[in-house]
Amino acid sequence: MYKSGGYGGDDRMSDLVCDRYPVLQVMSRFGIALGFGDKTIAEVCADNRVDTATFLAVVNLLMNFGIGEELAGEVSVRALTDYLHNSHAYFLDFRLPAIRRKLIEAVDCSQSDVSFAILRFFDEYVAEVQRHMAYEEDTVFPYVESLLAGEKNRAYSMEIFRRHHDQVDAKLRELKNIIIKYYPSGSTNELNGVLFDIFTCEQELASHNAVEDEIFVPAVERLASEGPRAPKSEALSAREKEIIVCVVKGMTNKQIADALCISAHTVITHRRNIASKLQIHSAAGLTIYAIVNKLVELSEIKETIPEG
Repeated sequence: MYKSGGYGGDDRMSDLVCDRYPVLQVMSRFGIALGFGDKTIAEVCADNRVDTATFLAVVNLLMNFGIGEELAGEVSVRALTDYLHNSHAYFLDFRLPAIRRKLIEAVDCSQSDVSFAILRFFDEYVAEVQRHMAYEEDTVFPYVESLLAGEKNRAYSMEIFRRHHDQVDAKLRELKNIIIKYYPSGSTNELNGVLFDIFTCEQELASHNAVEDEIFVPAVERLASEGPRAPKSEALSAREKEIIVCVVKGMTNKQIADALCISAHTVITHRRNIASKLQIHSAAGLTIYAIVNKLVELSEIKETIPEG
């Protein structure tokens, strides 16, 4: 059933996707996969190591429900930074190259000077987006990392970011209008198809900017004034406990992946999450944790413990 108000953690993720299919893009940027059954949004976020408040803040903003003071105060700057980084990869590595390929098919650059000019205009636009996002990757995100580490960087602030934060969707809107008004086309399917993609990409970039302006910037400014919060105490999942047992038994990532029928990349992700939760980064530390919490018996791992 279509929901008229904002979504909460107790709503089912499947209902959210069916009601608001554009949320699929949000899910992919948070690293949330399909196949979650009838679990709630909070349960799916927990399974995928995604901060629920941050996910809901982004979803509700993009669905025009507003963020709400409670969610705004609970969002994770780390989760937002990861989300924006993944958004950059989506636009630069997938969305814009796909539009360029379709544009080449729709306009024959060898037959028309107008076609060549349109493609050149698009390439200049992509270079502009690349500069915009490179600035965030090279300047803004390292600044945020320093704040998360508890460092005070007086040489930079989000006010400087605001002055650099041009709206990268504006030139794409201009390209769209040029094609609509001035490109003579005998075939409509290809050109209309690429125009549809440009319209959609324009909306996606506007949404990307909205997340930065209305969620990311205020959250980073709070972080700069208040300092990093103490990490939340989170319980290990059953899979993470399995990973720990494998690690303390001396298994490599590949061996763990083969034993648990998952990818080595997934193993690495689990190990990163375990380290974040427990603040334990060594196999020796995990061994002590596993013994104390009765995940393994000493007899199971004594061969892997160096003597002397």
